[in-house]
Amino acid sequence: MTKDLIRVGVVGVGRGQSFVEGATEAAGMKLVALCDIWEARLRDLAGQHHVAAYTDYESFLEHDMDAVILANYFHEHAPFAVKALEAGKHVMSETASNTTLAEGVALCRAVEETGRIYMLAENYPYTAFSQEMQRLYRTGEIGEVTYAEGEYNHPMDLEDVLRISPGLNHWRSWIPSTYYCTHALAPLVYITGTRPVKVNGLSIVNRDVDKKTVRVADPGSVILCRMDNGAVFRLFGLTLPGHSNWYRVHGTRGAMEITRGGGYFGPGQVRVWHEEWDRKPDEEAERVYTPDWPEHGDLARQAGHGGGDFWTNFHFANAVRSGTPPFLDVYRGVAMSSVGILAWKSALEDGRPFEVPDFSDEVARKPYEDDHWSPWPDHAGPGQPPPSILGTTEPSLESVTYARKVWNEIGYE
Repeated sequence: MTKDLIRVGVVGVGRGQSFVEGATEAAGMKLVALCDIWEARLRDLAGQHHVAAYTDYESFLEHDMDAVILANYFHEHAPFAVKALEAGKHVMSETASNTTLAEGVALCRAVEETGRIYMLAENYPYTAFSQEMQRLYRTGEIGEVTYAEGEYNHPMDLEDVLRISPGLNHWRSWIPSTYYCTHALAPLVYITGTRPVKVNGLSIVNRDVDKKTVRVADPGSVILCRMDNGAVFRLFGLTLPGHSNWYRVHGTRGAMEITRGGGYFGPGQVRVWHEEWDRKPDEEAERVYTPDWPEHGDLARQAGHGGGDFWTNFHFANAVRSGTPPFLDVYRGVAMSSVGILAWKSALEDGRPFEVPDFSDEVARKPYEDDHWSPWPDHAGPGQPPPSILGTTEPSLESVTYARKVWNEIGYE
């Protein structure tokens, strides 16, 4: 392609608004179309940006554009992505890449068969501190990773939760606690360049946490990942009281982390330390500092998710323009998303380990091509898993009544 702006269409006018605002010349993009079934919101946003509006996805894919950004519902990404790829469009998808293993196999095959670019729009690797920790890791200062921790625990006000998850069957109410794992895992994968090969999962159950919501899934989980170099990663989330976005990496020669504290990402500082007997003469025993992005800091500071929303658009546009797969390509996206699926299988068996196939290898992934194991209400039936280790439950009448009041206020029926 030339260095012209990448013409993009965005699916989803809720979460998609961030991608809409970020589809700028600075990011290498030009917004040309929007798609959503919520027609009132769709027409309003399309009018503000003077772009085409579609309520039908098939018609949307016929629009003259280079790429599609998927910000629709969590469990819809893979089938929408495959259709877009087959229509000749490059695809950037919000997390998760896939919510069944069969979807993951189909998505990898579609990218290979079409030759289009696919990127997972996982924004947390692109905060200033994640980029700085990757830079430090590549210098070899802390050696090779042996153990790492990632936390994405994001409790929210009840009314705020309901406003972004309208409907009793909304994916946020049904998502198993392990499925939203990429915010915890992706920065660690980005920093170290390792790949998950085995997972164990345990779900955390406490009905008092969600008793006023219509959520029927568990509020938290812990996942252990064995990585391809032998390291172990611990992941924690999802909505338990006590907000936490935090990452730590231990290596063979030292360790580094973002510092804990108040605020969405804490103080945003990086701490690096070495044991006294193992540090080089020119190394400090410990240092703590506030990093900045290596470039485009002025643009990143204006974007959401710690600047990550700018960088996902930026890297996707560059990948499409150059024809070179991005770091968060289809294989990493599917592998990390499949960690959540397999960890839920593990949690339902009280922590039994499950192997993560190498999705870049057809022989390794083929056994999973018909694995449609899925917790979503639309897929309910024999052999399908519940959204909680307690089984499938019903929200209280009081919770449903309050939820419907909030949903009516935002125009959802």
